[in-house]
Amino acid sequence: MKIVDNNKVQKAILVYIDVESLNKIERLENSYEEFYSLVLSSGVEIVDDLKLNQKTPIISSFIGIGKLENIKNKIDESHIDLIIINHQLSASQNRNLEKILNKRVIDKTELILDIFASRASSHIGKLQVELAQLNHLSTRLIRGWTHLERQKGGIGLRGPGETQLETDRRLINKRIKRLNSRLDKAHKQRQINRYSRKKSRNRLVALVGYTNAGKTTLFNKLTESKQLAEDKLFATLDSVTRKNKNPELGPILFSDTVGFISDLPTQLIESFKATLDELKSADLLLHIVDISDDDRKVKFAEVNKILYELGLERIPQIIVNNKIDMISNSKLEALIKRKPKEIYLSAENETEFDNLRYLINERLFNGIYQGWISLESNLGNIRSMLFDMGCIEEERVSTDGKMLANIKIGNDELEQLNKLKGFEICYDKDILFESVNT
Repeated sequence: MKIVDNNKVQKAILVYIDVESLNKIERLENSYEEFYSLVLSSGVEIVDDLKLNQKTPIISSFIGIGKLENIKNKIDESHIDLIIINHQLSASQNRNLEKILNKRVIDKTELILDIFASRASSHIGKLQVELAQLNHLSTRLIRGWTHLERQKGGIGLRGPGETQLETDRRLINKRIKRLNSRLDKAHKQRQINRYSRKKSRNRLVALVGYTNAGKTTLFNKLTESKQLAEDKLFATLDSVTRKNKNPELGPILFSDTVGFISDLPTQLIESFKATLDELKSADLLLHIVDISDDDRKVKFAEVNKILYELGLERIPQIIVNNKIDMISNSKLEALIKRKPKEIYLSAENETEFDNLRYLINERLFNGIYQGWISLESNLGNIRSMLFDMGCIEEERVSTDGKMLANIKIGNDELEQLNKLKGFEICYDKDILFESVNT
């Protein structure tokens, strides 16, 4: 069942519970605002909200009896369809809350799953979302069969409910196996694609970061793409890879990835491994940080935590502090003084891009060589490779039949090519042009 009906916008009460025993040492200062934005991203209408404090979660219903009375009063005052809670609930807690409140209860996991389902557009993305939904649903089947008799034990006392539940579990497990098989095939295809990329010598730069940090906007500016970039959580769900179109950068592929969030449900991380595996083949990560966000330090740590869980901590990172147009000059100067090695820019206004391009080239290629080279006629395969990489900007033929090319290539690549017999760097342009046919 979807949170948002296609025919009508569902009305909801937002219940934010600050549980003292579940609080981390480093926690978001604006966690309520983030949860509120998350709910808005799902498309529901927030009729009312409640902020509650609690020392520990109650095993049976998560929320204490006194707090439940407050929620009941809110329900009586408003005509609502849903109650959305900012924590992950167990199946029994969810079921008990729905019995007590007589309304459908949505936890944070189900909320994120619904948002993902509405945003997935690619074939793989839809498969991954469905897998995550089924894994989540498999523990909550009992909710759909509360109208049937339960199995009581003993001959003649067993109702039909248990049989139906077992049938549904079998069907769901069968579908999960089928989805895993299809995702495995997709994973193998991606491995082939990664091999082809390495063969073409294109480098891969993946953009990672907390959701709504501005990854897609920066991605669009670097690749001249038109991916949807919105000021809301999880605007980007499907991983997208595009070739660099900027002449100041070398042969690079940029990959835009799904944004992370604190306490991301485990089944989502598991289901999206096919997408996140793309990160494992990245040569460089651009870690995008919203510099205007008061919680940027905690969010930065959350992203690095997920990267560590995925085994990506060894891939080099460039920290890109985005949205400098949203803070004061004095604050920006203080931040730059504190961490001068990081990048500070505005993806929206395309300001301070030069430093980013320079640093990417330095990290990937040990800098960029731009100039003329000569190739013997037997090195046609090298010429083709340079064309595939997009390195050749101009070419001519010398009087002695050599190919002369003006190239732009990483120093590391140039060093390897320079070892080939018949490959030569032309340092004296005057001599070069004297020998060129016009």
